[in-house]
Amino acid sequence: MHSRSRFNSRMARLALGAMALSAAMFLSSGPQARAEDSSDPIKLTLHDWTGQLITTHIMGEVLKKAGYSVDYVQADYLAQFAGLETGDLDVAMEMWETTGRDAMDAATATGKVENLGETGMQAIEEWWYPDYMTEKCPGLPNWEALKDEKCAEAFATAETYPKGRYLGGPVTWGGFDDERVEALGLPFEVVHAGTDAALFAELESAYERKAPILLWIYAPHWAPVKFKGHWIEFPKYEKACYTDPSWGANPDALYDCAKPRGPIWKVGWSGVKDKWPGAYKAIKAFRLDNEEMGQMIIKADLEGQKVDDVVAAWMAANEARWSEWIKK
Repeated sequence: MHSRSRFNSRMARLALGAMALSAAMFLSSGPQARAEDSSDPIKLTLHDWTGQLITTHIMGEVLKKAGYSVDYVQADYLAQFAGLETGDLDVAMEMWETTGRDAMDAATATGKVENLGETGMQAIEEWWYPDYMTEKCPGLPNWEALKDEKCAEAFATAETYPKGRYLGGPVTWGGFDDERVEALGLPFEVVHAGTDAALFAELESAYERKAPILLWIYAPHWAPVKFKGHWIEFPKYEKACYTDPSWGANPDALYDCAKPRGPIWKVGWSGVKDKWPGAYKAIKAFRLDNEEMGQMIIKADLEGQKVDDVVAAWMAANEARWSEWIKK
């Protein structure tokens, strides 16, 4: 009796030991952050346009695959730098050369924020009009055509007449459109859309009705793919245009030129490289291009797919690629 009891007890201990070993093997085979990385969540900022949500969630999902904890934090596009400088926010996946360069440079100059490199996408943000407006303002796309009163009236609404109406992005996007109108002496009134969705909903409505519209369009995005139109050709951007009033057509004003064009950058709190060295390497390795981002935005904005589903499909189709970003 006692012999059988000891035997059963021994077998139970062996079974428990085997279960513990199996669990340990399972855990060790799962995703693990590097030993030197903090277990604190990495805080990625979210903004108010679809492409940025996709970019950020792709990066977040990749980091999760590597064993990191991730928090998504809603933040203002330009004001977020205060949080990045203090470390209350960790990484912003899209800072556009077109609108965010000044804020980015000011933040990196403090030494508290680091430029984490290009995303691989190239940014265009500029005034855009549908092709059907060309006959109403035949001097386009040259910006000087907008100075003609008849052209301005062609873009006017009941609220702005006789001035033309330019529909800008949300105020938080920056871009200096109000300043550009004044510097170039354009008979236009700038009206800012409340949200990204409102901006493009108005474009869709106007395009269907062949109604006048002149607005802020950016790429990568589905709009310049879906709709036929043109970017306004302002005097070519040079850095002096934003810093030296004597540059350009108006010797007394800044911003008398086009918006800059160039890379979309990744930026982060300068402590990321020491607190999460493995994640830092992965974030710097992240790359997408305009074409694939444009296609993902189409799936979300035009086909009605959820951002999470778009991201999941990209992750499944590109495992070999993102696995290299987190390779130890």
